[in-house]
Amino acid sequence: MAAMAAALRGPGRRFRWRTQALAGGARGAARGAAAAQLGRKVAVVDYVEPSPQGTRWGLGGTCVNVGCIPKKLMHQTALLGGMIQDAHHYGWEVAQPIRHDWRKMAEAVQNHVKSLNWGHRVQLQDRKVKYFNIKASFINKHTVCGIAKSGKETLLSADHIVIATGGRPRYPTHIEGALEYGITSDDIFWLKESPGKTLVVGASYVALECAGFLTGIKLDTTVMMRSIPLRGFDQQMSSLVMEHMESHGTQFLKGCIPTCIRRLPDGQLQVTWEDRTSGKKDTGIFDTVLWAIGRIPETRNLNLEEVGVNINPENQKIIVDAQEVTSVPNIYAIGDVAEGRPELTPTAIMAGKLLAQRLFGQSSDLMDYNNVPTTVFTPLEYGCVGLSEEEAVARHGQEHIEVYHAYYKPLEFTVAERDASQCYVKMVCLRESPQLVLGLHFLGPNAGEVTQGFALGIKCGASYAQVMRTVGIHPTCSEEVVKLRISKRSGLDPTVTGCG
Repeated sequence: MAAMAAALRGPGRRFRWRTQALAGGARGAARGAAAAQLGRKVAVVDYVEPSPQGTRWGLGGTCVNVGCIPKKLMHQTALLGGMIQDAHHYGWEVAQPIRHDWRKMAEAVQNHVKSLNWGHRVQLQDRKVKYFNIKASFINKHTVCGIAKSGKETLLSADHIVIATGGRPRYPTHIEGALEYGITSDDIFWLKESPGKTLVVGASYVALECAGFLTGIKLDTTVMMRSIPLRGFDQQMSSLVMEHMESHGTQFLKGCIPTCIRRLPDGQLQVTWEDRTSGKKDTGIFDTVLWAIGRIPETRNLNLEEVGVNINPENQKIIVDAQEVTSVPNIYAIGDVAEGRPELTPTAIMAGKLLAQRLFGQSSDLMDYNNVPTTVFTPLEYGCVGLSEEEAVARHGQEHIEVYHAYYKPLEFTVAERDASQCYVKMVCLRESPQLVLGLHFLGPNAGEVTQGFALGIKCGASYAQVMRTVGIHPTCSEEVVKLRISKRSGLDPTVTGCG
């Protein structure tokens, strides 16, 4: 039942069309390839509306172009700066002062991203997936109309259509100067010149990751946060993340909200803000203001109401069931655009592959959104999988939860005399035997690598006893997880000496 092609589009985002499905970004390309490999005729529709500052990019979606990939590379840039500072402790003579060249870094990162854009094009071509660089919206439940830059219209029809248009950064348009003078994560990775002294507004993982690598390359960086850091994550871990950033040079304006941005004659930006507690107003001068206050799903221009696709009116996300089906049986939604789904690339890719297999591969497997691991790439990385301590208590009750925890000192921090005050790991378990592990939280070097490994065990229903019977690899930070013997309830000091 090979269909023709379907089209979807977001308000100037990326869209993919497939003869059997439609999606956007790297996730869309992966899903299109999955359906094509099952012998179906597939088209992908993708279109990038330039950011308010004019930034545009190629095929691959948010993750490849303005998300995970460039973010991790710039995070690595900052980590290398820290290693260079450590080098003299190990006998390396490094010329001082150490300088960072933003232009050189940006060019290297951008060239890598462009190579990935090309790679996605080649993969689609190799797998005979038709690619349309057009901006599309629904005509009916089986047809979309796409408009090219030239104004030419293309009609695509399909039996099945997948919406994977993702989201774009939110601008606080009610604040004077926000749109005119601010940038977002859509722009920061494509700047050709250093952003200089930067104000990051927001306390999301995007905000803290960007502030972290900017501080790491020795730029004067301030984070303005309205309330708590890393909402939705474990708050003890989030506080430690922020403490580490503060102790390593990132400045924080807590409980503050910006009220106005004005450009000065010399090109700098004057920002006025208000302290929410005292009501006092203050101002500061910055070279760049980066908004990181959340994202908006790309659904507003898809003409979903025309075909009866239901959305949540509060957040504009598409309502789907466990099979990723919308209120229209042949239209599906995957990834950030779908209600209640983790905004993570790997989950969207897997969900797309499983959907293709259910539609055409005679499989009934559903995507399991429980125990999905993730990592926040702040200077001291935070990896987690499963429930936060707050979620575990809310779900099971404080009396049914046991939390094992420890502070530790990575061996790599010893010779260089690095501060390890925030290196911490905790495991959230059910108190009743066999003490099923509900969540693992790790703060320290290579947190993503550590968390990925333990995620498998937790996904398979590991108990605390099973983790404790796992032999650690010495000397690594990972082995701290299998040495957790102290319960929070005991009141004992959770500090350990580390793996040295």
